[in-house]
Amino acid sequence: MENVLICGAGVAGSTLAYWLARNGFKVTVVERAQGMRSSGNPVDVRGPALPVVEAMGVVRRLRDVATRTKRVRLLGGDGRRIATVGLPAVKGEELEVPRSDLVTVLYEAARGEAEFLFDDTIAGLRQDEHGVDVTFDRAAPRHFDLVIGADGLHSAVRRLTFGPERSFVRPTGIYVATTSFGGPVDHPEEVLLHNTPGRLVAIHPSRDEGGVAFIFRARVANVDYRDTARHKRIVTAAYGDVGWRVPALLERLRDAEDVFFDAVSVVDLPSWSRGRIALVGDAASCVSLLGEGSSLAIAGAHTLATALAAAPSAGFGRYEAEHRARVMPARRAAKFTAAMLVPKTKLGLATRNLAARAWPWSV
Repeated sequence: MENVLICGAGVAGSTLAYWLARNGFKVTVVERAQGMRSSGNPVDVRGPALPVVEAMGVVRRLRDVATRTKRVRLLGGDGRRIATVGLPAVKGEELEVPRSDLVTVLYEAARGEAEFLFDDTIAGLRQDEHGVDVTFDRAAPRHFDLVIGADGLHSAVRRLTFGPERSFVRPTGIYVATTSFGGPVDHPEEVLLHNTPGRLVAIHPSRDEGGVAFIFRARVANVDYRDTARHKRIVTAAYGDVGWRVPALLERLRDAEDVFFDAVSVVDLPSWSRGRIALVGDAASCVSLLGEGSSLAIAGAHTLATALAAAPSAGFGRYEAEHRARVMPARRAAKFTAAMLVPKTKLGLATRNLAARAWPWSV
């Protein structure tokens, strides 16, 4: 029996823990947070992820926590409706779920199959042909046959194994800040998108409480993704001259404690594994915060578990070959999505609006 450590109990980590344990591996998951904590930002479960969650038996639970969103309404600078576009989720082609609920459902499926260590993280890794010696921030050192980094864009496993983040993480020049709306919205089935050149504000109905997203183009130097006070200042400066409901939303952001902020980034690595250590999810191949991250994380975790079960010695290579074929088209789609959501110029915005009106799902 292979003894595997997974760093990160998010979407990729919990999915991987479930499938590795089901395939006979002894699995431990270490998670920095004190419990299952994640943003309420809506994410999609679609494409290659759907058969995975179906096989896990969690689709009914995901449908229970899914959002009620059916349409996206595009608004101009003056707040008037430009176009309304239906969503694929309405046709059953995907599930839109608050990320916190997706993580909880996947964790609940995996927690009976694996050991979970919360409020801790990996501090050091030393590997040889016999395995990996791991030191933790809090727990006693342990030895594992394999270590998998499922710890996101700012992966500690990637940094310890491959080198500093700046060598592999490429910002796109777009930033995202999100927070809760502070209560239910008055449009429970519609996402509202308000654009000015280079800036987007989205109000999402989510499920019980709406959410707000600020997505904008900027040049910001040396942003610490943990410095919430500076994040709020950056967003306020970027949107200070925008009308519509933005002034009130900025007030909400300034008073909020549940703010998420990060650069939209792409992770590029020549290989996703080194020796007995590998990466999965955003740690390996973040395509962007506007792309297929959650679905790719689920599909990639299942592919990795299946490859390791079939041939542990060749599993990393098989996983990478199969999953990279999914990542590249998703990366191109994410680039297109970013251009559509946050056009740089007035001309680009006008072109996007014309395309939205002509979109096959426009209503």
